[in-house]
Amino acid sequence: MAAFRVRIVMNLNGVTAEERQVDLGEGRQHDPAFLAINPQGAIPVLVLDDGRSLVQSMAIIEYFEDTCPEPPLLPADPPGRARVRALAQMAVADGHPLVSPRVRTYLEVELGRGEAQYMAWSRHFMGRALEAMEGHLARDAETGMFCHGDRATLADICLVSQVTGFSYFGGTADAFPVVTRINAACMEIDAFRHAHPRAQPDAPKGQAPRPPATAA
Repeated sequence: MAAFRVRIVMNLNGVTAEERQVDLGEGRQHDPAFLAINPQGAIPVLVLDDGRSLVQSMAIIEYFEDTCPEPPLLPADPPGRARVRALAQMAVADGHPLVSPRVRTYLEVELGRGEAQYMAWSRHFMGRALEAMEGHLARDAETGMFCHGDRATLADICLVSQVTGFSYFGGTADAFPVVTRINAACMEIDAFRHAHPRAQPDAPKGQAPRPPATAA
């Protein structure tokens, strides 16, 4: 989901890069070579031409916002920028972190919970994040074709990644009509559609696999 967000932004900005896959299912994020790039052992990582590494999807997206400001991902007015950032954080701070591979490892390996419990946990917290987004989007006058007006912003990028991630755990956004409408509008945009995990050359066929829990 995090790499999905970064791919969308790169597509919107026309930025290309050599992409290297890190197999989370095999625990490759814990390999010494990868930890030398990102000691947290998480993806995505953007390695700049000068060798510096940028981590955390939101920080990478902000980097592109600073260096490739067209199209802008944030509104010009401070209240609008705060609203877009808040909607984005409902997904990337309240929803996604609670279903990451390290959470699955802890639940299944350390606490002895089964896959069914992990799946239910993930649907619960991802669904609550979408529920929060729906409440704000349905209430706020600033909501337009997209989360904030009629141009896709950072909030839409995070919404799409959340809806996609939710589906991997058997969830559906049908209960959230505004979220569903905006997600559909975003997926009409090539930059979003081409960044989708299932559109990647190495994507598995059918349902996206859930990596096995491994000791971390």
